[in-house]
Formats: sequence, structure tokens, C-alpha cells
Amino acid sequence: MKYAIIYSSQTGNTALLAHHIQCYFKNDECVYYGPITNECIKADIIFIGFWTDKGTCDGPLSEFLKMLQSEKIFLFGTAGFGGSPQYFQTIINNIKSFINPSNQIVGTYMCQGKMPMSIRERYVQLAIENPHKFLPLIENFDEAFSHPDSNDFQKLTDILSTLPNHM
Repeated sequence: MKYAIIYSSQTGNTALLAHHIQCYFKNDECVYYGPITNECIKADIIFIGFWTDKGTCDGPLSEFLKMLQSEKIFLFGTAGFGGSPQYFQTIINNIKSFINPSNQIVGTYMCQGKMPMSIRERYVQLAIENPHKFLPLIENFDEAFSHPDSNDFQKLTDILSTLPNHM
């Protein structure tokens, strides 16, 4: 199988997932690994990774997705908030709206990812005035701080193992 991994990673979380995918498929041929590109990529499957920006992917990645035609796509990403399958599915659905129907989505995966400490510091300051609103955000930040973790990687491996050997 020939595959490509294209990703956008603001804090490094999605890059960790991309690396995990590359290691999983180490015996197959990786024709591209890295950030968004304008190169023509000939692959059996394209793994496309994203970080969550206001409930969807960032602008450059959404533009890249709009250009794809007749590809097999596996979407993967991280979000600082959540942990709920419903929230993750909403994000995936938002991202799918950028993908031409000629493409086939062969799988998806999302997990929580750590956020920069500056966000926690901002929440702590805002919690002084409004603890009811911001203490839960601090708790979520602290929960996200260890992600992606070994359980997240195992879940990704489990999903990858369901893909046909030769796309």
C-alpha cells in the first residue's frame, strides 16, 4: 500500500498521531509525510490530520480538503476540549463538509490533546471573577494535559487495524 500523511498541528498533538500512523504502516510505502502541500500525491490512502479550531480544522487545511478529488481519506485529529464522542463527531462532521463527495472517507479518529499553558493561566485569571464558569475549564485543561496518551494511541491502532491491508 502507498500512503501519505498530511497534517496541520499547532501544538504538536496531531503530529504525534501522524507519527504513530507512520510507525503503524512502517512496512508500506509512505509517499509523503508532513504539512499541507500543493504537490500531487499518488497514494492508495491519504491520512489527513488536524487540530481543532473553533469546532473545525484550520483554514489552510480546509482549503486543502476542498481540492481533493476521488481519494480515499482517513481523517484524524485532536481537540483540547471534549472527550465526548458526540463532540468529536460534530467536529468530524464539520470537517467532512469541506470534502468533495467524489472522495471516500475510509476512517476517522479523534482524541483529546493538551493545550498551551498560557490558556490555563488565562482561565485561572478569569476564574477569579467568574469561578462557576472557568473552574470547569481549568479541570478540562488539566485532564487534557496528558493527551494524547497510551490509551489514545491504542484506540488509534485499533481503528487502523480495521482498514483493509491494501487500499
